[in-house]
Amino acid sequence: QVQLVESGGGLVQAGGSLRLSCAASGNILSINVMAWYRQVPGKQRELVAAIISGGSTNYADSVMGRFTISKDSAKNTVYLQMNSLKPEDTALYYCNAAGVLSGGYSSLRAYWGRGTQVTVSL
Repeated sequence: QVQLVESGGGLVQAGGSLRLSCAASGNILSINVMAWYRQVPGKQRELVAAIISGGSTNYADSVMGRFTISKDSAKNTVYLQMNSLKPEDTALYYCNAAGVLSGGYSSLRAYWGRGTQVTVSL
């Protein structure tokens, strides 16, 4: 069974920085895409940033230039460096792994972490 565990969330003042980490564990053979999403109560979950196996990245317009996604493929870990944080970045941040091939399964699957809270105060 594949599991994703996020860490690094917390409370920070506006203008500050946080670094989120997400480690995928289990009998993983390959992962096509790892991404960060966020959600606030009453709103849909939205994509923040994604990184594909070849290293290409994609960002939401609202975080472009402030957030950086990176990965350590050997560790099946993805990071999100968040700089110049704003109160509107406050949300529960979820890690997602898509196109996962793992032992015991013949098809690709997607997995979610349980989330880590990021709160940005004025």
